[in-house]
Amino acid sequence: MMDKASHLKDIGLKATGPRLKILDLFEHSETRHMSAEDVYKKLLTENIDIGLATIYRVLTQFEQAGILVRHHFETGKAVYELNEGGHHDHMVCISCGKVVEFFDPEIEALQERIAEQHGFHIIDHALYMYGECPECIETRPKRRR
Repeated sequence: MMDKASHLKDIGLKATGPRLKILDLFEHSETRHMSAEDVYKKLLTENIDIGLATIYRVLTQFEQAGILVRHHFETGKAVYELNEGGHHDHMVCISCGKVVEFFDPEIEALQERIAEQHGFHIIDHALYMYGECPECIETRPKRRR
């Protein structure tokens, strides 16, 4: 990929320190889905002090520029991920918040078929499934009967 500063400039954003740091964080973090608060905490652990208001502003700018995609999972709190093109869906653990991405061609075909049956043309869609991940199921206290 071209250098980050040039990329930001090409999409009409100045390559400020906060923008470059936040973009770098999304590109190199093992955590793919982060809220503004997550970004703030991760930057603080790297001794980078960018205010929360600035982080919110940059995340919104990146979303509008198509760099990030925003999701609203069960918490109602916005989380962002890098827009790497290509569609995928999400499973969200309601206990620990873990997010698993997946793509299933059968689900995609079924959605198209259902839309067609109702005369719809799908422009975009999002599938979020909520449940518990294997780790939370394993550590959940067993119920007595």
